Amino acid sequence: MALIVQKFGGSSVANAERVRNVARIITDAYKKGNNVVVVLSAQGDTTDDLIEKALELNPDPSRREMDMLLSTGEQISCALCAMAIEKMGCPVVSLTGWQAGFHTNSGYTNARIKRVKPDRILEELDKRRIVIVTGFQGLNKHGDITTLGRGGSDTSAVALAAVLHADLCQIYTDVDGVYTADPRLVPNARKLEEITYEEMLELASLGAQVLHNRSVEMAKRYDVRLEVLSSFTDAPGTKVKEVVKRMEKSHISGVAKDKNIARLALVGLEDTPGIAFKIFSLLARNNVNVDIILQSIGRSETKDISFTVAKSDMELAQKLLEENRDVIAFDHIDVSDNIAKVSIVGAGMINNPGVAATMFEALFNAGININMISTSEIKVSVLVDSCDADRAVQVVHDRFYDEFNGAR
Repeated sequence: MALIVQKFGGSSVANAERVRNVARIITDAYKKGNNVVVVLSAQGDTTDDLIEKALELNPDPSRREMDMLLSTGEQISCALCAMAIEKMGCPVVSLTGWQAGFHTNSGYTNARIKRVKPDRILEELDKRRIVIVTGFQGLNKHGDITTLGRGGSDTSAVALAAVLHADLCQIYTDVDGVYTADPRLVPNARKLEEITYEEMLELASLGAQVLHNRSVEMAKRYDVRLEVLSSFTDAPGTKVKEVVKRMEKSHISGVAKDKNIARLALVGLEDTPGIAFKIFSLLARNNVNVDIILQSIGRSETKDISFTVAKSDMELAQKLLEENRDVIAFDHIDVSDNIAKVSIVGAGMINNPGVAATMFEALFNAGININMISTSEIKVSVLVDSCDADRAVQVVHDRFYDEFNGAR
């Protein structure tokens, strides 16, 4: 008997027909003799609809009350799915995140899991019940409901798989695995049979929407066997693991884009030690995460520093810097949210210095200008104008997979 954790996204449970399909997948696994724990997201666009309802009443609601509201979406989908499974004749119970033992910090709307105490889940499994758990939520030390941020149900599922020592964690989505690019954007994108935790984490962090980046980080830390597959087909999915078999020519695993970013440039900074510390410690104290950073060579005793943040943090970052203009001492701020980050990821690029040049060549041939560049051992990211992002993904993907003739 194996213990399987299955997670289904919002599109998989969007309506009654799809809920019945998910119930069939769950009961099929149960009838094979497995213990099954299920994590569900809210149905379809429920979360967006709830946010819209909140903003109709209050354009600036408190984060605590937003968590109280948004947690209801998962409760609806879990109760409905449990009802469908009951109709199929299988024993089942649905639990909220706090009933399932999720304890988080107090970071409303983007909480972090501190621990999971799965006593209730284990009791229900001992009774040979299917256990359905609301994803995306938990309880903080004040007894308040918290949510884990968009995509947090993936993290809920991996956390349960880790604490229950599950044999497998299956993430069901509306695509049948991890692709070399978004197949809705790049028609010739190819599905990967397997991908490393490091590559998947980079892709998730860089805009690929298949898995929540925190879930991949947790899966790697606790060695959770992870599989991404579709709830709409019976096709095999993509396995996420520590080590994968790879062809020698396979330099990259995927191309991703992220339009949810903004660039700020501080112009006319004093060219003296400590300026970067003043800027980024200020932002860090206010929970503004910074990604790509570019500092110019000093000239005429001044320099410029450009960096990117999430689009949702743009106004806060600008406000903080303006309020501390005298301390930081800069001439002015240039802000742009009409940009996008396009990235390539692959463990194979570590020993292949020509990979970055190949990417730049593809963009040059397409007439796409690069604004900023960031690199690591397994990724290269560039900032381009937002209007060029989709085309950039396509030409970069074509350049690599034409050149290496589908080595992956």
